[in-house]
Amino acid sequence: MILRILRRLMAICIFGSLTFFFLDAAEILPACVSYLAKIQLVPAFLAHRWIIVVFLVFMTFFLGRFYCSTICPLGILQDIIARAGRFFSRKRKYTFSPAKNRLRWAVVLMTGIFIACGFSLALTLLDPYSIFGRTATNVFRPVYLSVNNLLSYFDTQSRVFPYVNPAVLSLEAFFFAFFVLLGIGILAYRNGRTYCNTICPLGTILGFLARFSLFKIRLAHDKCIGCGKCARQCKSSCIDIQQKKVDASRCVTCFNCLGICPTDALNFSLFSSGTKHSETHPDTDSRSSVTENTPCPPDGMSKRAFLVTLTAVLGAVKKGFSQPLEIFQTGKHPFTRSTPVAPPGAVSITHLKEHCTACHLCVSKCPVQILKPAFMEYGLDGAFMPHMEFSRGFCTYDCTLCGEVCPNGAILPLTQEEKHRTQVGHVVFLEKNCVVTVDGKNCGACAEHCPTQAVTMVPYKDSLTIPKIDPEICVGCGGCESICPVRPYKAIYVEGNQEHLRRKEFEDQKVEIEIDDFGF
Repeated sequence: MILRILRRLMAICIFGSLTFFFLDAAEILPACVSYLAKIQLVPAFLAHRWIIVVFLVFMTFFLGRFYCSTICPLGILQDIIARAGRFFSRKRKYTFSPAKNRLRWAVVLMTGIFIACGFSLALTLLDPYSIFGRTATNVFRPVYLSVNNLLSYFDTQSRVFPYVNPAVLSLEAFFFAFFVLLGIGILAYRNGRTYCNTICPLGTILGFLARFSLFKIRLAHDKCIGCGKCARQCKSSCIDIQQKKVDASRCVTCFNCLGICPTDALNFSLFSSGTKHSETHPDTDSRSSVTENTPCPPDGMSKRAFLVTLTAVLGAVKKGFSQPLEIFQTGKHPFTRSTPVAPPGAVSITHLKEHCTACHLCVSKCPVQILKPAFMEYGLDGAFMPHMEFSRGFCTYDCTLCGEVCPNGAILPLTQEEKHRTQVGHVVFLEKNCVVTVDGKNCGACAEHCPTQAVTMVPYKDSLTIPKIDPEICVGCGGCESICPVRPYKAIYVEGNQEHLRRKEFEDQKVEIEIDDFGF
């Protein structure tokens, strides 16, 4: 009983803090909460935080799959959905089901082959933390912000709930995250931890290690009376009453079965309290956990149908960046950005693909919301990874938040000085779209918003001035592109770099102006 309470309290603290960190737009929680993302196993492995990896593996050998029931946010979310299902349908009980080991290890094998071939999409789609992150960012966050804005409408005095734009950042990412959540949620509602013990490659690997753990749930043969109360509480469906066995490879040490046995046949200990105990081996065929005459049901393909990419081929809704400027309909010539702009600290697009699993923590924490989930900008293997999109804003010159919160090492942390010298892209000027050349009107908005003087205004005709660019000193912040008033196609934009470069140094040229009298 005490073990169950302690585990639930720890799981609630981790899940609640991490979830609200994804949703928090008012920066209520400190940045140190991001360490809850950095202790997730897959991000820690990709970021080479070997101390965390070794610790989690050691604890699995010691306590079993405590990671799945206490630290993994997707696992805890499944428990919440399963508990809700049992609350609304009190007659719903769990039953034992044989392990689908062939399917489990086939998923692990295919994931490993894809990773070895440099195709990271499989890990992006199956990593439980990343699935939760995409769900929290693309599904939960817009709902949370909409509720926040509703409260802000009525809160006219204290301003505890500031208005925040609740727009969906990517329709493709929203639909994909929604349908994956729907699929996993249905499985959890009906059968508990089906995803963890059938599809999740991390769950299969940890289950293999947990088979050899020192402490585990043990069932004493001489005490068990076969009442089945424990099996009806097991959300992992791993307690076989007929054979009096517990499949340690699927048990997530939730302790829900402890304390309900009328004969105390179940215990979590180093040794069994009875004279006999047995657990199934993860590599043993599932038919060994039932009677020999009971055929093993075939692996249900419907249980993994939800993994099919259900992204809708819909264009993202893009609205012009709201500025107190006149909008000029002079941009008649379209352009194509051949290379997407990866966030500062990503080092290169190759580095981003090797380490990013599209958890979207950087997307949710970006204060100006210019980090958007990619669709096909990086190619299929880079689907849903973050890229910079400047239709609504630009990358703040001194902001380094995305690198600070990234748990995978995909976006490395940069100091402000390092970011000022990093070139993620370079400016491109399309004179044939510029209002100066088309309409003969002065503008200069792009030069005013350039922090490095990569865009300056030079004499053109008569009293007109026109932008002049110096791509070598550009950092690719997108200030010029976001502020350009030309529609529908901008006259200036940022082309991404495949590898981030060090921009050329420049001198801050200050012009002293003497004013003899007031300027108005």
